[in-house]
Amino acid sequence: MNPFNWPIRVYYEDTDAGGVVFYANYLKFFERARTEMLRHLGFEQDQLIEIQNLIFVVRSVKVDYLKPARFNDLIDVTSAVIEKKKTSLIFKQSILREDILLCDAEIRIACLDAQTMKPKPIPTEILEKIT
Repeated sequence: MNPFNWPIRVYYEDTDAGGVVFYANYLKFFERARTEMLRHLGFEQDQLIEIQNLIFVVRSVKVDYLKPARFNDLIDVTSAVIEKKKTSLIFKQSILREDILLCDAEIRIACLDAQTMKPKPIPTEILEKIT
């Protein structure tokens, strides 16, 4: 699959007192893009919980903040799976403004049983669609 792209407008609430995006909000942007990527592929996270009893959780994050995003910027969040394992995925995600790289991340997502919170294999139909 080619990298998935999701545009996001930076709102005032996303910024700090200096008028730039607060560092933790980049993680929210990454989360939204991963959710929209799954939705684009035909998987709604609430249905995955209800029907397949699985949830995806963040296991680890490596982030490089390179340049600031500011209020009212239109940014693009890209998401691509760079590694697949039985119970986890590694995403390469980036935030750009007009082809200028602002933030770069590698995020490991684990698949868990929603009841026990123990690792659970990622369904084959999901793995097949993210290749």
